[in-house]
Amino acid sequence: METSELVELLSSEGLRLLDSLAPYESKDDVVRAVADLRKAGHSPGLVAAVLSQSRLRSKAAAKFGPFAERMLFTAAGLEQATRLKVAARHAGRFQEAGVKWVADLGCGIGADALAIAALDIEVTAVDRDEVTAAIAAYNLAPWSNARVENADATEFDLAGIDGVYLDPARRDGVRRLNNPADWSPSLDFAFDLATRYPTGIKLGPGVDRDLIPPQAEAQWVSVDHDVVELGLWFGAVARPGIRRAALVLGEHGTAELTADADSPDAELGGLGEFLYEPDGAVIRARLIGDLARQLDARMISDSIAYLTANTALATPFATCFRVTDTFPYDEKRLKKELAQRRIGTLEIKKRGVDVDPAQLRKKLSLKGDASATLILTRVAGRHTALLAERVR
Repeated sequence: METSELVELLSSEGLRLLDSLAPYESKDDVVRAVADLRKAGHSPGLVAAVLSQSRLRSKAAAKFGPFAERMLFTAAGLEQATRLKVAARHAGRFQEAGVKWVADLGCGIGADALAIAALDIEVTAVDRDEVTAAIAAYNLAPWSNARVENADATEFDLAGIDGVYLDPARRDGVRRLNNPADWSPSLDFAFDLATRYPTGIKLGPGVDRDLIPPQAEAQWVSVDHDVVELGLWFGAVARPGIRRAALVLGEHGTAELTADADSPDAELGGLGEFLYEPDGAVIRARLIGDLARQLDARMISDSIAYLTANTALATPFATCFRVTDTFPYDEKRLKKELAQRRIGTLEIKKRGVDVDPAQLRKKLSLKGDASATLILTRVAGRHTALLAERVR
């Protein structure tokens, strides 16, 4: 978003116009809206700005719920923004640690700062991008204990601050930056602050684990089976004795698996009646072994993140399948087996097998009114096809 576009959007006319729009639903709606708004005499720049925001608000509902209806966004800011229910967990750590004033360095559109302010903690949100800082200021305007600074996070004066939160920008606007030294602020800068303040650092869930300092609590977070972040916590906002955690949020509510280190793998064993697919956060946190022992389950093969058991136990940390058929993986055999069962709807999962599910689906020529889940994996080291059904 350009500064001129933001100026038009933040005008009284722009905000009234934005709030008057019907929820964004399709491109056809946009075409009609452009024609109607231009006919009403609104400038092309303002029309583009409000329709862009309407689209972003619609997309943001998944992260912010009804709050999205009164927030402003940039496309990049929304993509990196923390989901509100996850941001609330971040803010809770500072509250429980007794932190009174947090600096949110690299605040983006202000999602985490919003959650912190909502707990009556003073928060100063800092972003070096002028447009992003202005949008954060708009989003944080309802909270008198929040202020926004358009400044470089690495040069901001932290006098009086007693807690720090950072979400380093990992893109330069076009491409993903792989070197942590190129992030803004850099990971070294963030780790240095963590030696002096209670500090939280949000990173991508696939970050190199070798970068995780031994003193950090590393918490992988998934929302509705999608792993959304790795949070590193230091000092008073880290929990004693916890170095690895998998936080799982979904229809079941909130559940967490924690340990003081990566868990040892479970023992290998024969395929049972049930197969468990651990949540991605559990896999990233390397707590599969602990989960297996909770479920009285075993691993089906070395380095394969599937567990198997003879009984089904309810758990928020894995999806359970009942195995109905099993045979060696061969495309011709598989096509024949599916045709015999009249399976026309097929969910395909794979681990440890080099196959493109989309291409395989075309080759299978699925027909019929039955449905199933196909799991392609290795069992005791051998490529195997499992037909299964979800256990609800």
